Amino acid sequence: MAPSPAPRELTWRGIVIGALITVVFTASNIYLGLRIGLTIATSIPAAVISMAVLRALGGGTIAENNLVQTQASAAGTLACVFASLPALLMGGFWQRFPFMQAAVLTAAGGMTGVLFTIPLRRVMLRDATLPFPEGVAAAEILRAGAAREDTGSIRALLQGSVLAAVLTFVSTGLRLLGNGLTATAVIGGTAFRLSMGFSPALLGAGYLVGLEGGLAMLLGALLTWEVLIPVLAQLTPRPAGLAPGAFAQVLWQQKARFVGVGLIGVAAIWTVLRMGRPLLDSVRLLLVRPPADAAPARTDTDLPPRAIRAIAGMVMVVIGGMFFVFARGSIAPLPALAAALAGLACCAGLGLFVAAACGYMAGLVGSSSSPISGVTILAAMCLACVFLVLRAAGLFAGGDGQHFTIGFCLYALTAITASAAIANDNLQDLKTGQMIGATPWKQEIALLIGCISGAVVIPPVLNVLYQTYGFVGSMPHAGMDPTQALAAPQPALLLMITSGIFLHQLDWSLLALGAVAGCVLIGLDTALRRTGRGGLPPLAVGIGVYLPMQVSMTLAAGALLSSLIRRLNPRAGTHRGTMIASGLIVGESLTGVALACLSALSGQDSPLSLLPRGVPAVVPDMAGLVMFALACLWFCRTQIRPPTR
Repeated sequence: MAPSPAPRELTWRGIVIGALITVVFTASNIYLGLRIGLTIATSIPAAVISMAVLRALGGGTIAENNLVQTQASAAGTLACVFASLPALLMGGFWQRFPFMQAAVLTAAGGMTGVLFTIPLRRVMLRDATLPFPEGVAAAEILRAGAAREDTGSIRALLQGSVLAAVLTFVSTGLRLLGNGLTATAVIGGTAFRLSMGFSPALLGAGYLVGLEGGLAMLLGALLTWEVLIPVLAQLTPRPAGLAPGAFAQVLWQQKARFVGVGLIGVAAIWTVLRMGRPLLDSVRLLLVRPPADAAPARTDTDLPPRAIRAIAGMVMVVIGGMFFVFARGSIAPLPALAAALAGLACCAGLGLFVAAACGYMAGLVGSSSSPISGVTILAAMCLACVFLVLRAAGLFAGGDGQHFTIGFCLYALTAITASAAIANDNLQDLKTGQMIGATPWKQEIALLIGCISGAVVIPPVLNVLYQTYGFVGSMPHAGMDPTQALAAPQPALLLMITSGIFLHQLDWSLLALGAVAGCVLIGLDTALRRTGRGGLPPLAVGIGVYLPMQVSMTLAAGALLSSLIRRLNPRAGTHRGTMIASGLIVGESLTGVALACLSALSGQDSPLSLLPRGVPAVVPDMAGLVMFALACLWFCRTQIRPPTR
């Protein structure tokens, strides 16, 4: 029997559609990132939009839909370089965002993330402990769109989408419902806190994550807010006039999160070491062309070894060249060449580690909840330490040497951030492709194209936002309204950390505490798995420490909801629950993108707000709690008593 022809996947119209979607997603994510420090996962909105557009054009296939969302989501995710590029401007190294230096380095850094995820695909997608929640959700959406006769799945997807869209619009758009609720108890000057978010997307993601990861994040959040922060409050003098609750928030931002970074770092190293042999075997297979009689199936075929080597060589040359151009503007040619080679070595070594760590975390809890900023902080520390040693050795001696090394670390960090962001997203896309029978090498080409199309958009958007609003502490023109300046929290934090290392002002004890806690959790997880009683993923605990408590608690609520449904009705079909959970992610994501675009165009955080002035904050918060509880109750009811056909 002749093999069936490969489905149409990588098409010119798909590339064009993906590039157009890129503009919207990239601009929205950069604005949100600089305004509030958060971005929107783009895989699922891209899948929905591409499906609608290709259906309108006619002749679209599920594989072509998948390639469009793969390209668009990669480009939208690349916007995460908002965390490093503005730091160069805020630190006085740039006066604007030069197109070539920003776009070329961002594209090349993103491409390294694509190359790093090729061997990771073979290792992580076969790991049964990684649920890849957003990748599974995107695959279910594409399947439902392709199988129009499956009315039950489509109905469940639409129900979840409409519910999430309405709740998100009324809460984030109209501000009539609260986004979360926080209860703080003050005992002896120490604040204990419980905080719950009302995000439908996080509820759906938690449902897909499963009980083990959800409980680990819950443990991390509780240990942070009920143990670590109260202890820090007793050891740290509270500024006069600052309430205990506000002081607890400051301690989390400035101290407790660094414990989470240390924990994530140790757990990530352990994860990469545990994957060491399979990862090396995968790399070896990729670099050697298999014999004709042992060629893998179409659905397991990556880019040819010759193409991988050629792309990798080209990308490394480009990154090294960009580093040299940046360094040559401040120092002599020979030290500039040394700095470029050192930065290139750091990008190659740290890049693979960061890609593996971020890919694993994305597989564990989803791209939206993966603390990519924590891993970026870890990479910034490693880069700064390397260049601190090089400067101490006299390589960048001189009056301007310290200023140059800080700037160079931030510039090199852009390539690593781009690599981490792409790896964080790509493995979800590759999981989607695996579930629908896509061709991996075609997805990898789409991901490379997405890096280029996204990088082209980023510098102009950054320049427009900077010239329009400015950043806190860095205004382009005299007389601008500082209240309208973008907060840019991540760039400010990375600048503070990098400068703090060179100025010897960083508190390493908190990182060490997190590292020790990570070692203890690794031992506990290993012991639990040997007994066959499940496990306690150290990375998930670290994520619970690092992320805001509202996020961790909502993800845990979704995981507990999934377990409760299975206990109340062991025969409950998981497919319908997956479709509803996917719909919750879709509805909030699409509505969030639309509101972000509206906010960017209007220059206001909440241009549609209908909440009257003077209304106590507890009123929308309690209304949000009631609506969220009703949504959870409806979700349970649909699973325990599925609709009759």
